Amino acid sequence: MRILIVEDDRDINRQLFDALTQAGYVVDKAFDGAEGQFLGETEPYDAIVLDMGLPTVDGIAVLQAWRAAGRTMPVLILTARDRWSDKVQGFDAGADDYVAKPFHMEEVLARVRALLRRAAGHATSELSCGPVRLDTRSGRVVVDGAAVKLTSHEYRLLAYLMHHTGRVISRSELVEHLYDQDFDRDSNTIEVFVGRLRRKLGVDVIQTVRGLGYLLQPPDAA
Repeated sequence: MRILIVEDDRDINRQLFDALTQAGYVVDKAFDGAEGQFLGETEPYDAIVLDMGLPTVDGIAVLQAWRAAGRTMPVLILTARDRWSDKVQGFDAGADDYVAKPFHMEEVLARVRALLRRAAGHATSELSCGPVRLDTRSGRVVVDGAAVKLTSHEYRLLAYLMHHTGRVISRSELVEHLYDQDFDRDSNTIEVFVGRLRRKLGVDVIQTVRGLGYLLQPPDAA
């Protein structure tokens, strides 16, 4: 899952980047409103953490521009403004959730997980597909009750597929959502990781749909 942080305070930006990266997300960063607005309009983020008090373009204006352009990704407002009227302004502009500074990083992570979960139509933090279970809180993956050890790339791939169980996901969509802007998008990395993931899971849940991409579904639904 790919996240954008738009925060002008470099220390906070770095702390968020480190925490989200350690949680298994691919993270891009912006430090002002103009850069953040451009990235949000041109890159397919799964969620965005957006500060309200940004240089060049205010966070509210950035959010309004995204929504006016038809961008529907979940947005978590992060700001030092904690008056109820500021919260109302943020929600009316199109925010999905709100955290006031100073904040506990675990709360931000929990809210990001919740936004991603709700956007994909899941009610709990544990995602399942047949015998495969993935806990988005701990990053733990089990198959038939047995833990499976995955690399960070394999985990990102499985997490994205499990957030979108039952939908065909193209290779290009996987690349856009699992890797940052500097990733070599002409490589065959996705195919390699799909093969490794299939072997580690040991169950037939990842189907190849010829010419279209990959489909995650329970074995008995194939």
